[in-house]
Amino acid sequence: MATVEIHASAGDLARAAAALFAARAAGAVSARGRFIAALSGGRTPEALYTLLATAPFATKIPWDRVHLFWGDERCVPPDNRESNYRLARERLLDHVPVPPANVHRIRGEMDPVEAAVLYEGLLHAFFGQRGELCPAFDVVLLGLGEDGHTASLFPGSPAIRESLRRVSAQYVDAQKGWRITLTPPAINAARVVAFLVSGKGKADAVRDVLEGPFRPGTLPAQAIRPSRGELRWMLDRDAAQLLKPRDGGLS
Repeated sequence: MATVEIHASAGDLARAAAALFAARAAGAVSARGRFIAALSGGRTPEALYTLLATAPFATKIPWDRVHLFWGDERCVPPDNRESNYRLARERLLDHVPVPPANVHRIRGEMDPVEAAVLYEGLLHAFFGQRGELCPAFDVVLLGLGEDGHTASLFPGSPAIRESLRRVSAQYVDAQKGWRITLTPPAINAARVVAFLVSGKGKADAVRDVLEGPFRPGTLPAQAIRPSRGELRWMLDRDAAQLLKPRDGGLS
């Protein structure tokens, strides 16, 4: 079952996400010696990364034990303005002491298929060191597109139905470009999956994904159903405005 949190504003949502990230980092390091997160792109994560890079959150996170991956990437060089890695680097990585060896980016500048194979191999090598499920992210951050896509799982994509591969490369007609993405099995193995969604433009998609019929081929975000972890939808009031009334109100 998904937990739905509705926050009064996009700023409140970003602060709640930062608190979640910091708490899970501390807990994972205490329990397993490291914290492993998969980051996303987009406006809401941008605000989150800015918060994580400043007090009080930056000082609460044991950055030397943090490992960062990405849920998806556009096939562009890492300094391109469309790069999800560049967003995280500018807003977060340049401001906190994460060891460079702990930053595991998708090689968007490579041939897409080769980059996907390389990233899947990286995941298996990294998680296989301790015999964990591959991958066993502590936190996966996701956004939601107006068309119901998440990561780079777009409507009609064969990757939505993937059951074996953890990483997929695909050409997205609607975006006129190649993308590399984690697949549902990779995301659904996480301990926590958190959708961060803000803005009125996402309200229809939020309602359709959470309250509509199960159609993951059309609404790929519905394919995200963690097998053993938590699924959290963290929304601002605008994104949640079309949902049926829920207990708890705003936070």
